[in-house]
Amino acid sequence: MVINTNIAAMAASRTLAKSTNSLSSSLARLSSGSKIVSPEYDAAGLAQSIRFDAQINRNHAVQSNLTNAISFSQTQDGFLVKAQSALDRMSELSVLSQDMTKTNTDRSNYSVEFVQLQNYLSDIGTKSFNGVSLFGDVHPEGDTGNPIVRAVTIDSDGNKVSLNAVNYNDSDGGLGSDGTLEYNQHGFGLYQAFQGPDSTWMNPPSAGNVTGAMGILNTTSAASALSHVQTSIQILADLRASVGSNIQRLKFSTDQVGILNENLSAANSRIKDVDVAEETTKFARNNILVQSGTAMLSQANMLPSMALQLLG
Repeated sequence: MVINTNIAAMAASRTLAKSTNSLSSSLARLSSGSKIVSPEYDAAGLAQSIRFDAQINRNHAVQSNLTNAISFSQTQDGFLVKAQSALDRMSELSVLSQDMTKTNTDRSNYSVEFVQLQNYLSDIGTKSFNGVSLFGDVHPEGDTGNPIVRAVTIDSDGNKVSLNAVNYNDSDGGLGSDGTLEYNQHGFGLYQAFQGPDSTWMNPPSAGNVTGAMGILNTTSAASALSHVQTSIQILADLRASVGSNIQRLKFSTDQVGILNENLSAANSRIKDVDVAEETTKFARNNILVQSGTAMLSQANMLPSMALQLLG
């Protein structure tokens, strides 16, 4: 039995310190809900978790972009539905104007409505969504040359998908050099539909201006108008199909990003989220060890005092 060096107390103190650290770690994990409270707990796991968190956040941004793109395309289709109704009515007016029992006054009344519908179709070509043109080309600031390709980010790596062309700025309508449908800013190929190869056809009306608009004042013009309206209806049908394929593509991408985020979140959870049941068990164990270690250290510190009894 010695006085200067208390080996038992040193051993008890070391064990108590270890138990105390383990108890503190359990408290930190349970209070934060994370297994990796600081880098020393799992440096490699922390690095992987950080990458997962960044990718998940980027995917949330991608989902926001896709949702906005879907809303954009659905807004386009909403205007196209009304344009379809207008074209249907224009075709009906063209047929009614060819009725041999109608007077010139009747045809004039039909023509007024017909021209107003032309104006309506022209106005649709100027609509925008959050300041972005729904149907016209979009150019970079200060650049009137090549328009910006409408593309949507579909994953966290920045990969994009280009949407089917829905613009009306091509003067001939129909198919472009890349095989995509192109449309004139006056509405759904109406440049092609209402400006024929000879001087009998006038330019489509601009918004709010019926000057130069083609009417159906006689049976000849009504018959020609019907032919061109039918062409526009077919172009509009192709355009709605194009917009519909855009929406379907975007919805598939949205679902894909959502599934990916679920899997990434699950993987990230396995790395960093604490198992409460397991950690609570460890906490109870460490708590008991700290209490017993404290009691044993107290006993060990009393050993040198027992040597005094031998001196007495």
